[in-house]
Order: sequence, then structure tokens, then C-alpha cells
Amino acid sequence: MDDCLFCKFVSGQIAPDIAYQDEQVLAFRDINPQAPTHVLIVPKTHTRDASTVEAADGPMLAAILNAARAIAEQDGLAGGYRLVANVGPDAGQSVFHLHVHMLGGRSLAWPPG
Repeated sequence: MDDCLFCKFVSGQIAPDIAYQDEQVLAFRDINPQAPTHVLIVPKTHTRDASTVEAADGPMLAAILNAARAIAEQDGLAGGYRLVANVGPDAGQSVFHLHVHMLGGRSLAWPPG
């Protein structure tokens, strides 16, 4: 999509701080981190949000989780990490391209928000 910020990252039109990349996903460091590790993991194909994912998207979702595991190993997150997908403006989604926030590197409270 021409006006999607994350599609511009995927295409290389804008260069993010890449944490991980494979054929299905791009992961980059958040510009306003909420934890020592705060990475956004996005599919390379435009998907609006988690509410639009279908059964056929299973491999893409698996790629997101595999990326999280690789980033956790790379960043030394042996104590754990959190994955969050916001859906819609009321949940805080501001870029309408599916993305999963990966947060770690410190103790995370519950409930969030």
C-alpha cells in the first residue's frame, strides 16, 4: 500500500533499525521503546490487523513467532518477553499494518495499560 509506513519499511523506501528479517517478516526496533527490547514484527505482505487474519495466514503467523524467538535469543531475553497485537484505534493501533510488539529486558507488570 502506497501510504502505509510499514510497507515503506518492507520495500526499503524507508530504512528502519532492523532487528531481524526473513522472507516473510521484517522486525525493527521501536522509535519510542517501552522496554529495553521493543521490537515491532510485521509481515512483509500488507495485512490490516489481527482481525483480518484467516486460516491460510498460518505460515505468516508462525513466521512472526519464529522471529520473536530469534530476537529473544539475540537480545538475551532468557527471562521472557511479551507479544502484543493491538487491533483498532481504541486499542492503540496507529499504523494499520498488522504488527506485533515484542517487549522484554525488564519485568513487565500485569495487567498492562
